[in-house]
Amino acid sequence: MAAAFAERERRDVGDRVEIVTGGTRPADHVHDVVVETMRERDIDLGDRTPREVTPAELQAADLVVTMGCSASDVCPATWSGENRDWGVDDPHGRPIEAVREIRDEIRDRVVALFDELLSANAR
Repeated sequence: MAAAFAERERRDVGDRVEIVTGGTRPADHVHDVVVETMRERDIDLGDRTPREVTPAELQAADLVVTMGCSASDVCPATWSGENRDWGVDDPHGRPIEAVREIRDEIRDRVVALFDELLSANAR
């Protein structure tokens, strides 16, 4: 969800921000309830497949956002990027109303992050 909202939020940063998505223990598919709630926001995740993020991707990143777990257990010892853990609930097995709340929280956090990045770039 976060990557999809980030892709939509690129605004004026365009190619200056590379969005890489993945998990430390990804599911084998995007859960149906997540696909359904994202379609409500005109985002289709039906063709996406979760993937594992690699240590090399983490090492190359300036900022890593995790959804409820620290990336420290998978990051190389030399990784010096910024990590923000948003502490978002896992939507798996949750009723659709709860997944909508999770989706909206993620969207709001992504929008705020891009506002922050754009503000920092303007300085």
